[in-house]
Amino acid sequence: MLNSQFLSAPPLKRGPRGGGLSLFLFCALAGAVLAAAQSQQPAAPKKATLVGSSTCQACHEEIYTAFQKNAHAAVDKDKRRGWEGKACESCHGPGSIHAESGDKKDIVNPARQAAAQADKMCLSCHLNQATHAGRIQGGHARSQVSCVSCHPVHKAEGSQMLLTKTGEINQQCASCHPQVWAQFQRPYKHRLPEGAMSCVDCHNPHGSFLPKSVRTVAANEPGCLKCHGNLGGPFTYEHSPVRLEGCTACHVPHGSANPRMLTRHEVRFVCLECHFNRPAATPEAAAPTLGGVPPALHDLRNPRYNNCTICHVKIHGSNVDRALMR
Repeated sequence: MLNSQFLSAPPLKRGPRGGGLSLFLFCALAGAVLAAAQSQQPAAPKKATLVGSSTCQACHEEIYTAFQKNAHAAVDKDKRRGWEGKACESCHGPGSIHAESGDKKDIVNPARQAAAQADKMCLSCHLNQATHAGRIQGGHARSQVSCVSCHPVHKAEGSQMLLTKTGEINQQCASCHPQVWAQFQRPYKHRLPEGAMSCVDCHNPHGSFLPKSVRTVAANEPGCLKCHGNLGGPFTYEHSPVRLEGCTACHVPHGSANPRMLTRHEVRFVCLECHFNRPAATPEAAAPTLGGVPPALHDLRNPRYNNCTICHVKIHGSNVDRALMR
């Protein structure tokens, strides 16, 4: 049986004639506005594609010609990596958009990138090389110096991809380290200004296990021993600073006023930095001696003791004498 409430409900009223048409027009107008808004949105960015090195050559002839003389040009012939004929784009990325616009913003340029980003590009090929093993944690990397700060990848010749002459390498380093280069103007120094050696003979610019990126010879021995191996030991009787502190405990490798490139102008003052006078127990023992215990063998008031190495000739270490005299 039907509920009487529904039977007594008033009939529904119809709207005015033409209401359906108004609703249709409203929906149509809204759809048109939405379509127009969508059409005004920017299109998805066009993805660049590879165009080949010959396309780059059209505008960069000088760079392209120089590039053919260095080791990176081999990439242009490397079928294994899939970069055959596209050496430029192996570092700069796909170049189709840049080729059309000519805008520098449309191409990757490692020279304008942050060091970490530029290095990531280089290390994608060079990470496994032994000389680059410490690059990520090396001093240059921490100082935001990127690979391309030192390696002119377009114009350099040879396998090292560096400036070709020893003197030019030194000048490259000196451009960032002028205070170090100034030390080579002292009377006694390693012969870098003459071009007899370069900064990278002693320093590994990519990083090292030793401070100041000093190269290691073996077992973390400093690179000094590459040329001065006879002074590094091992000895039966060691001179502890040589083993514990290294060569720079006594020597200034870049330049000095001392012929032996010592940290002081006289050898005795270097020795006295460690072998200083001990406090004497009595006034009689207060003479300026080494040890201060009678009988005093090193009365520094006596000119005979102005040069320690007259007697202690094996100052780096000895196999026969504990006092390093022979």
